[in-house]
Amino acid sequence: MTVLDARSLNRATLARQLLLDHADMPVASAVAHLCGLQAQEPQEPYVGLWSRLRGFDPATLSGLLTGRQVVRTHLMRRTVHLVTAEDALAWRSRHDAMLRQRVLGVYRRELAGTDLEALAAAARALLADGEPRSTAGLGRALGQQWPEPGPRALGEMALALVPLVQLPPRGLWRASGGVRHALLSSWLGREPDPLPAEDGDPVGRVLVRRYLAAFGPAASADLRAWCGLAGLPAAVAAVREELVAFRDERGRELLDLPDAPRPDPGTPAPVRFLPAFDNAILGYDDRGRIIDDAHRGLSVAGARVVLVDGRVAATWTVEDGTVDVTPLRRLSRAERAAVGDEGRALAGFLSDGGSHRVRVAASPR
Repeated sequence: MTVLDARSLNRATLARQLLLDHADMPVASAVAHLCGLQAQEPQEPYVGLWSRLRGFDPATLSGLLTGRQVVRTHLMRRTVHLVTAEDALAWRSRHDAMLRQRVLGVYRRELAGTDLEALAAAARALLADGEPRSTAGLGRALGQQWPEPGPRALGEMALALVPLVQLPPRGLWRASGGVRHALLSSWLGREPDPLPAEDGDPVGRVLVRRYLAAFGPAASADLRAWCGLAGLPAAVAAVREELVAFRDERGRELLDLPDAPRPDPGTPAPVRFLPAFDNAILGYDDRGRIIDDAHRGLSVAGARVVLVDGRVAATWTVEDGTVDVTPLRRLSRAERAAVGDEGRALAGFLSDGGSHRVRVAASPR
């Protein structure tokens, strides 16, 4: 079986994640291809798409949100994701059990003895009038019937039990706004697709294929780390004949779509600035293909990172219109120049051309 080294996996990841070349792709198509973008920080997806798409206009993504073609909702790993309306409707029911279990993992004691079906029905009734509610507001309203668990536990469980979306202006470009929830079915005009009673796990099979298209080659553990779902080994087994297999340098089996891009490991990789919680890093159990183990904690701490030669080599922030870059390793003169050029372009994007200032700190000794 062919062994793919870390550099081969890195280049494959960059190609699938649209980070090897800026893609000429509609914004909605990019969101779909990427299986959504993690979006608990509302402005971060804009940087993620700017780094991936040629000529990205943030107004386009805002228009897709207000036009109900993409939505912000709790999905993979019980995190807020920006996904297409079609994927939200197709995937939500498959995530229901995982969402419920993850909330119970935090609030099991508070919710002990609570009739969750009755709680879901009550939450739906509260939102049926079309009036958006915050998580806290929903929890307080439910607390009138269930005073014991407390509003926080009730609100969080309601988000898991009932398919909801976060309404604009939350998530619009440069707009501020608290989280206000509405029923997914009301916002998009129909209920999420139900899980089929038979035919195994068709949604799981779709998720396997879609994940590999955006993240492969990957191991089953990587797939589970990305979505948090149980029961996927059966879905993997069902599509296995469609797939090709490799091994990584640790000996793990990696599966992939046969015709998906696997570029030559010597392919040059341009500097890319990634937003906080980008799935190019978080979408794997083994993140060694893109980030060193010594820096793995950055990926879950909300740090924005810079890819140099395809790997995390710096972090970045913005202050007073200046993009500040802090290297994590020694950068060569050519690398510093490339980071500076891309940082100036990012500063211009973030400021509508009002600033192209970038400051690259000294490399660590």
